Amino acid sequence: MVLSINFVVLGKQDIASDFGKKGTVSDLSLYDRKESDVIKTWVTPSGFPDKIQPLFQAINLAEYVIFHVDKLDKFTGEQIIALDSLKKEKGILSHTFDVDESKLDAMIKGTVVEKYAKVDQDKIKEEMDKLEPISNDGPSEMIIDHCFDVKGVGTVILGKVTSGKVKQYDNLKLYPAGIDVLIKSIQMHDDPVDESICPARVGLAVKGAKPEEVGRGDVISEEGVVDIKSEIELDFQKNPFYKSEIAENQGCLVNIGLQIKAAKFLSLSPLKLKFEKPIVCKKDQIVVVLKPESTIIRILGSGKIK
Repeated sequence: MVLSINFVVLGKQDIASDFGKKGTVSDLSLYDRKESDVIKTWVTPSGFPDKIQPLFQAINLAEYVIFHVDKLDKFTGEQIIALDSLKKEKGILSHTFDVDESKLDAMIKGTVVEKYAKVDQDKIKEEMDKLEPISNDGPSEMIIDHCFDVKGVGTVILGKVTSGKVKQYDNLKLYPAGIDVLIKSIQMHDDPVDESICPARVGLAVKGAKPEEVGRGDVISEEGVVDIKSEIELDFQKNPFYKSEIAENQGCLVNIGLQIKAAKFLSLSPLKLKFEKPIVCKKDQIVVVLKPESTIIRILGSGKIK
């Protein structure tokens, strides 16, 4: 049985090329390597810091964080807040020689990053090799990050199995559209497999959905596993560094899993959001509210779905 481990590489992203072979590249870049029966994948938010959205999507694709800090600026601050908002507690922290360690310690104080294993740059790989795969049993579920048409194959979907396993010839649903899809074939690390177990990165050839019907953040799962909603209520905490006021009917972007969706504030207490288009979600899932156009800090706050 092939196992999987997924890492997000933040800070100095180009160290990912030291760990694995470059694969899919968009505003997210993926690197992977197979070590005996474990496939390791490293994802970098290559579209960040120009855009804030890929940062959250990359973090949400990983079980572990590798944070190699090369400067102490507002973007390092955003990455710390993003990790803390998403409660990513398992990680490795290192920094380049020119980073002031005491200032970095002050920036991470009271956040999840404070719990990371602190290592020298040349010990990252050694520390990484100690980390074990983290699986999640349950009904079949997968989040999608890329989709395209392959001549002679049809619709190919790339993503990560987030719960249970996905098997060849499974009949599953694509959400939020609610379309029936048949899993024709599965690949892991370019090798065909009969089934893939959470948290595997997979490529699926599917029947029933066209590439234009599939978006990043969509979910393939068994029926009844996820909720489809146009409004949600959050147990919300505003980011203390975001100083602007929030008002009812104000627009924002919202990150849920790999989805980035336009919404507006329906009410502030309790905090309710109304979306332009339906979203896929689950109770207690962490939601992050973003203001991409903000010039100071683009993370407005976060909370779990009630």
